[in-house]
Amino acid sequence: MQVLHVHAPTPVMQRAPTQSARLLIAPEQFEAHSPFLLMAEDWFAPPAGFPTHPHRGMETVTLVLEGEVQHTDHTGANGTLKAGDAQFMTAGHGVMHSEMPGPGGVHLLQLWLNLPARLKHVSARYTDLRLNNVPVHTAPGLQARVYAGRWGGAVQAHGSTWPLSLFDIEIAAGTHAEVPVPAGERAFAVLLSGAVTLAGTEMQAPKVAWMDIGSTPTPGQHPSADPSFTLHAIQTSRLLVYASPVIDEPVVAHGPFVMNTRAEIEEAYADLRSGRLTG
Repeated sequence: MQVLHVHAPTPVMQRAPTQSARLLIAPEQFEAHSPFLLMAEDWFAPPAGFPTHPHRGMETVTLVLEGEVQHTDHTGANGTLKAGDAQFMTAGHGVMHSEMPGPGGVHLLQLWLNLPARLKHVSARYTDLRLNNVPVHTAPGLQARVYAGRWGGAVQAHGSTWPLSLFDIEIAAGTHAEVPVPAGERAFAVLLSGAVTLAGTEMQAPKVAWMDIGSTPTPGQHPSADPSFTLHAIQTSRLLVYASPVIDEPVVAHGPFVMNTRAEIEEAYADLRSGRLTG
């Protein structure tokens, strides 16, 4: 695999005295980034937060970096996520939920993951993955938490409805590694700290790198033929790697809804007004 392009996140935007954010993936170029819709890095503390709001037609994948966030929703799946915990939320037909910071605030990453048309109206559901339940792949100078997917003997089923791999990698300066990515899937890496060479391309944090899509295995091809990319740490670094199958469908996004047509967006707003969104 090779790096197609690298970009920097948008600068930190101060939304309120206790809330700031930046976009790692902007909600644009949906075809080029499919199935990834957007990724935000958020810092917020009381009284800021995200009170009850709707979603339809997509999923969120939330990873808490520091602090804690309190989650509530219409299904009753309430709880607190702490540093190192992840949550996979399928909005599907519709969800009403809130994300509010713990007393000391929270720093988190949230990815919006698309759903294909056939899955946009599945029932809402949540999967929380606690840090102490995350399998870990280790090698000299390397620790990779496998929140979804497979790396060596570390295997974790994806909590999202749409398939996803998610690795949280800490790598010491001078260390080399081969990062596995399922064949034919779109992958990107978020360099949170340090400096690395990724598939021959040098990067310094904070940066986002998009990989080319490897070929899909031919019938009978062994899974070991799946592609990987070479990672070399120039400095001690931390990065996240996401991979998922492309969804080759039109995307119409407006506010909290992601559908295939404008009519479906209008229907979502009508359902929200009438109370049918989560019905």
